[in-house]
Amino acid sequence: MSPTNNPYGVIWGVFSNINTASGIIENAAEVGTISAELIAEARFFRAFDYFLLVQTFGGVPLDLGAGELMFNTSTSRTSVRNTVPEVYTRAIFPDLVQAVADLPDAPRLTGTVTKTVARLYLAKAYLTYGWWLENPQNIPTYPAADRVDPDGQTAQWYFQQAYDMAVEAIDNPGPYALQPYFYDVNLGSNDRNSEMLLYADHTEKSDLYNGDNVTGWGAGNSPGSFAPWFPTWNYTDLRSSTSSSSFAAMSSVQREAVQPLGRPWTGVAPTHELIIDMFADKINDSRYDGTFTTVYRGNWHKNPNDAHHTVVYNANNLPVGQGEPILTFLDEDPGTITYPSGAGDNNVGAGVIPGRSDWVIAPEGISRIVYPNLWKLGPYRTDNGNGLGEMNVTYTRPFPVAKFSELYLVAAEAAVKGAATVGGKSARDLVNVLRARAGKWRWHNNNAVEKNEDNSAAMTAATPATITIDYILDERAREYFGEGVRWYDLARTQTWHTRAATYTICGTDKGDHTPQTITRNIQPKDYLRPIPIGQLDGMEMTDAEKKAYQNPGYD
Repeated sequence: MSPTNNPYGVIWGVFSNINTASGIIENAAEVGTISAELIAEARFFRAFDYFLLVQTFGGVPLDLGAGELMFNTSTSRTSVRNTVPEVYTRAIFPDLVQAVADLPDAPRLTGTVTKTVARLYLAKAYLTYGWWLENPQNIPTYPAADRVDPDGQTAQWYFQQAYDMAVEAIDNPGPYALQPYFYDVNLGSNDRNSEMLLYADHTEKSDLYNGDNVTGWGAGNSPGSFAPWFPTWNYTDLRSSTSSSSFAAMSSVQREAVQPLGRPWTGVAPTHELIIDMFADKINDSRYDGTFTTVYRGNWHKNPNDAHHTVVYNANNLPVGQGEPILTFLDEDPGTITYPSGAGDNNVGAGVIPGRSDWVIAPEGISRIVYPNLWKLGPYRTDNGNGLGEMNVTYTRPFPVAKFSELYLVAAEAAVKGAATVGGKSARDLVNVLRARAGKWRWHNNNAVEKNEDNSAAMTAATPATITIDYILDERAREYFGEGVRWYDLARTQTWHTRAATYTICGTDKGDHTPQTITRNIQPKDYLRPIPIGQLDGMEMTDAEKKAYQNPGYD
């Protein structure tokens, strides 16, 4: 990652949003018709953007050309970065405190922010700043600043504030609540449910309001969302046979705009550590089944060219009907899988087990190009009819930004960091609320069958007596995998270099089922992302001044 090759660079662009928010806050009184609630929304999003910036880049400018937190109306080609404590104490905390005071309990429109949303972000900001002040791994900051709060508060004080604010939101939820089953949190037909506090909304009805095409081919440009493309491997490579006497290949799982499938891109794959260790309990805990697509079912009948085939012949030359499993990623290795040399008849290198009609891959055989899809972010549309639907467009579902469940884990993390707790809300109590929910099943997603089981007692009994930061991070992974929060979690807790320095996965060739351990050299400077080169080149600065403005190590 560098100033010129920097996916995080787009975040720098939120300064235009910050300036718009400042214009609303500064001029609302003169307009005279803008309510305190609407001004509070502007304050929330200004704080939201500054919080995102300070976590990503360190200290950033509060003066955009017209004065600190003032609305700027003319081009400014000079800039001075404020320190991390200044950004938190002058911008983020004051705006969020005011937002909590002025926002309504219920949203004025579907998806708009409320007191509960603001309380979550204020609690997260307190928690993150507490970690920054404590700095347990001596990670450097930039611009250079002493780890001292301008108001004289300690890290412990901020951890307590984080806990208190999160608990207040849990106790006064307004219209929000946990879904009764983890499956329902991410079910496409249940989008915008009571657990969704904040989301980037999209629609299948309008190109304009979706931010990109809703029919045809999506461009994949912002503000359209194509995040779900990346974790979707090319499952359309799968082959079955139309003949029982010789292998006459056909595509038995075709590209379809349904939640288990979607548009293949093959950009990022889950690691073995995630699949095998993080989601170790696949029997009691519903979150693995409610996160990944592990069974790929025949859908060739939705293609008019192939609909005349009532069955296809699959592993062990056994017949498979429409809607039945073509490929299964197993929960564990049974030790009886025979893999082909290379891609094999199925064209993806999947194996066979005697007596089974589906191709299979063990967790240890997951590779960079053949892996479980991220079901939770898969497409959901109401206009597919009886066909394959619009499977090549960008995301038309709301993308999750914050969920009510996070309040429990923020409070639990603050408690682990020493915050005094109230009765019934220790770190373990809070974690167990989510683990109990994870143990409740109403549907087995990948088996496509009703499953009425309550394993909450087993789930809570398995929770360690002493909750650690590592355990909190594990729970956060199980709840929010694929939602864009992991790097921030590891950066906040200063555990990125220890938890993510190595990972295991098989290679890029079909039929490669040999795990490889990859080692990454994560340095302290990597805890800040580089400022994009376009920002530096657009300012009137000498080369030396640009170097001083850039985060160290990204020359």
